[in-house]
Amino acid sequence: MESKIGEMLNIKYPILQGPFGGGLSSAKLVSTVSNAGGLGGYGAYQLPPEEIKNVVQEIRTLTHQPFNINLWVNDVDESARQLTRAEFEQCAKIFKPWFDELSIPLPNQPGNVASKFERQAEILIALRPAVFSFVFGIPSKTILEDCRKQGIVTIGAATTLDEGLALEQAKVDLIVASGFEAGGHRPSFLKPAEQSLHGTFTLVRQLVKSIKTPIVAAGGIVDAVGIEAAMRLGASAVQIGTAFLACEESGASTEYRDVLFSGRNQTTLTNTFTGRLARGISGKISDNNSENERALPFPLQASFMAPLRKAAIEQKRTDLLTFWAGQNVSLIKHRSASALMNELIQPF
Repeated sequence: MESKIGEMLNIKYPILQGPFGGGLSSAKLVSTVSNAGGLGGYGAYQLPPEEIKNVVQEIRTLTHQPFNINLWVNDVDESARQLTRAEFEQCAKIFKPWFDELSIPLPNQPGNVASKFERQAEILIALRPAVFSFVFGIPSKTILEDCRKQGIVTIGAATTLDEGLALEQAKVDLIVASGFEAGGHRPSFLKPAEQSLHGTFTLVRQLVKSIKTPIVAAGGIVDAVGIEAAMRLGASAVQIGTAFLACEESGASTEYRDVLFSGRNQTTLTNTFTGRLARGISGKISDNNSENERALPFPLQASFMAPLRKAAIEQKRTDLLTFWAGQNVSLIKHRSASALMNELIQPF
């Protein structure tokens, strides 16, 4: 299977760099990983469709190797399309003390939003990256068929066995087993994320036993030891996020990387900052917000909290914030993607 993955993706090593949203991805990181024989990945779900073209062009100036562009199939909660004033005021009341602590005003109610995915996918297929990965659901049959016609490898993400079975039925090429150890958002799509919390190795074993599609293990893997363990359990490849996010080539700010290496290694699952469940290094706001289920729907909560995040960083109050990271953040040690790749390829 490892050989099959290499042939399918045209890469030397079965190592995928996790794609990050929120400006944390960068063309430099993608190209560094791809040039080293892995598969670089760029999280583009927040980008306007026309900007995806610019990203792909920039990456192609830095590498001639395959790379992955990631989108969110469900990029807007249904309730975000019709948020009421009462719902906003209820949320604003909960979070107002934190805005007051930073001496900044509450933002206005964010406007209702519509999905960008269909248009993003249309442009992406026309650009023909080697790999198109997606989370929070399964694209339409038409989109998947268009990818096959264009020779684009498709990768879906599953947080449960049932999601893996659904992805296999849709005939995606690879399935990421996204364990709850992983940093960032929990990309569940059949049941709520809170009901879909499986560990990486448990999920890998379930999927390997039940489906034929090659499995990519993701969540809590930061070094060669984790890669070997995942392979022994039947994974055909691994996807690594936090360890690459900590590298200087990523889009993370200096403040973000400092937190990753700070020794703050307690992570929690919270929807406080975006409205969807995500894992990150704990901050005072998420730790003390027992009513985080009252966050605004995604992505309105992210818009609402953006001024607070900005002010906290400017005022050096990163202790208030949650920074996306996986459970094994304490094991990361590289600030260079090249150095990290050199370690990760040792088992091969």
